[in-house]
Amino acid sequence: MKVYFIGAGPGDPELLTLKGKNIIARADIVIYAGSLVNPRILSFAQSGVPAFNSAEMDLQEVTRIYKREKDRAGTIARLHTGDPSLYGAIQEQIDFCRREGIAVEVIPGVSSFFAAAAALRQEFTLPGISQSLVLTRMAGRTPVPDSEDIEGWAKHRSSMAIFLSAGSMETLVQRLLAGYAEETPAAVVYRASWPDQKIVIGTLENIARKTAAAGITRQALVLVGDVLRSLNEDDFYEKSKLYDPSFSHGYREGRDG
Repeated sequence: MKVYFIGAGPGDPELLTLKGKNIIARADIVIYAGSLVNPRILSFAQSGVPAFNSAEMDLQEVTRIYKREKDRAGTIARLHTGDPSLYGAIQEQIDFCRREGIAVEVIPGVSSFFAAAAALRQEFTLPGISQSLVLTRMAGRTPVPDSEDIEGWAKHRSSMAIFLSAGSMETLVQRLLAGYAEETPAAVVYRASWPDQKIVIGTLENIARKTAAAGITRQALVLVGDVLRSLNEDDFYEKSKLYDPSFSHGYREGRDG
């Protein structure tokens, strides 16, 4: 038996990779994160294949299936939302499989922070504004190391995508103000790529109020940074060197004028 940890994408079934879809189509067992994985993705599996909703299971119940099936020929498709490397809790499952001698492969997926940027038609890395993107979350029931607190990241003033924190927007904003100015653009994208997607755009001065008014408390990504100025203006950043006619690189000789 081989276990494939598959990134099921942010919601839209068409954002599942072809490799992920092909593995699901031949899987003997499917285990999926039912709280977030679009159930339409399950239709790619063969009819009658056992499917287990891991939202209703603990780690031991999931790994029990791996162990029970390990000596059989076949495939388990383990579906995680977005890309499984981000807040996917896959490492503990992979470590279990290694100890048990179970073959494992990870298939990357489209993360919600990519889908959120696409929904906004926004680039995270604009020359002269920000060339870095911080992916983080606020501490909740799962703690965050002291060295990775929001206040510390905010002082870099880079682009930031904040997961699992939309339910505490006022607290989040106060922490972000340790580094960003009140007029810093911010956006909240609820269920990026789903049919009921919502987008809230504002600044750190008003984004908490706007998010509350929209009724968003979960399943949303908070984006912050000066790159988001492009939602309302242009010509505030440097143009890319890549397409600058005077810039030479391995595929093109630059020219004057």
